[in-house]
Amino acid sequence: MQRFFVKNILFVLTVNLLVKPIWIFFIERTVQNTIPMGEYGTYQALLSLSIIFQIILDFGITSYNTNTLAHHPEKLPRLFPEMLITRLLLMGVYMLSSMAIGYVLGYRGLELYLLLMVLCIQSAAGMVAYLRSNIAALHLFKIDGLLSIADKIIMILICGLLLYTPQIRVHFQLLWFIYAQIIAFSIASVIAYLYISKKISHIEWHLPKLPDVLNIVKGSLPYAVLIFQMSIYNRADAMMVERMCADGKEQAGIWASAFRQLDIANMIGLLFASMLMPMYGKLIAQKQPVEHIVKLSVNLLLPISVAVSTVAVMYSDPIMSLLYHGAATGYHATYVHTFALLIGSFPAWCLMYIYCSLLTANNSLILLNKIALVGVAFNLVCNYLLIEKYGVVGAALTSLLTQYGLSFAFIYFSKTSFLMKLNVAWLTKLGAFIGISIMVTIAIKLYLPLTWVYQMAVAMMVHIAIIAALKFISIQDVTKFLKSR
Repeated sequence: MQRFFVKNILFVLTVNLLVKPIWIFFIERTVQNTIPMGEYGTYQALLSLSIIFQIILDFGITSYNTNTLAHHPEKLPRLFPEMLITRLLLMGVYMLSSMAIGYVLGYRGLELYLLLMVLCIQSAAGMVAYLRSNIAALHLFKIDGLLSIADKIIMILICGLLLYTPQIRVHFQLLWFIYAQIIAFSIASVIAYLYISKKISHIEWHLPKLPDVLNIVKGSLPYAVLIFQMSIYNRADAMMVERMCADGKEQAGIWASAFRQLDIANMIGLLFASMLMPMYGKLIAQKQPVEHIVKLSVNLLLPISVAVSTVAVMYSDPIMSLLYHGAATGYHATYVHTFALLIGSFPAWCLMYIYCSLLTANNSLILLNKIALVGVAFNLVCNYLLIEKYGVVGAALTSLLTQYGLSFAFIYFSKTSFLMKLNVAWLTKLGAFIGISIMVTIAIKLYLPLTWVYQMAVAMMVHIAIIAALKFISIQDVTKFLKSR
């Protein structure tokens, strides 16, 4: 199982690292630098609103579907049409209710139309996520990995033409960017659907009866509540910044700039989570131990995430100055501090992907919802107090505290639920690594006579050497794996 996991995660990471950085740095970042800062801030706030109320669109069906099929893959031919039709019904409810909420929050005219288009993006993206959940649940991780980049490849082609053709770029509009995303996600969902249809030759097509829909809704309700709460403490920040600050549109744009870099880093954790939950589900269903997969995931993710966040925090000033034109304005310090705080939470996100996936696969949903409720309350109260005083930097600090608090809670209850022993020697090694990581990065920044880009590259290479020396990841085991058939 470990070999299967490592082989597939290496493939998925490779294809994503080849495509997604191109999308983020050369397309999404260029869009933000091309259109007015306040206009992009409005888009980011509307996007956060659409994600928070995505609970209505998905209603936990994707997570419920992954977990159910991981335990009972034979249910796919019967469950697939019922889930698909239920999702389409929820899509209509999501669009109508979100537009009503947007109107109540004060959005009018063009802003409401932008919200409608953003809701279309989320609907199409949600359909792709649901269709991929069927493929991941069957452990077809390579196909799932290819589908995870299909929409990005299409968007790179469309937006690349619009942004890098000089005669077209001068007329570029935010709506073009939104339309490109709708088209890309729609095409990706069609591709995923056709693959599933080919894979399952005997899909039992039928219109689900009302009791069937209600059973699906009932089964997915705990997942829905959990996802809704997670959306609040992960995405409410941008919306609160945009609504509470006098220059809210600009500050929401700064949040988007900094959070985008965290999204790049989180790409690795998300890919782990998409594979871990079905694997955990299968192991739990077969009553096999999960500790070896947990340990492997932590040893792969945590040291790398600590290294990335340490180096990124140390070089937050030149990174943001290089990437965003707005960082050269009076908002320079705000850009830098917001990014430093958000990227500093990267290790916590990685831990949550590992341990929250484990508790979800174990159907510990009541426990997860209780933890999430505490996270929501803490996040909203801190945001209200800190945004008013410190603006977007206060929101970033709140996010940092929220993620670390939740990650420790998920670890504690995972170890309690699965009777995992506390490894004092490993914790000591981790503490030593964090201390060495900080000191080495500071020393390189202060005393190595190179430009900051080369200093960062050297720092990352030194971190990898330290990780190998401390044997978080055994080079011998990796070599043995690569030589194996």
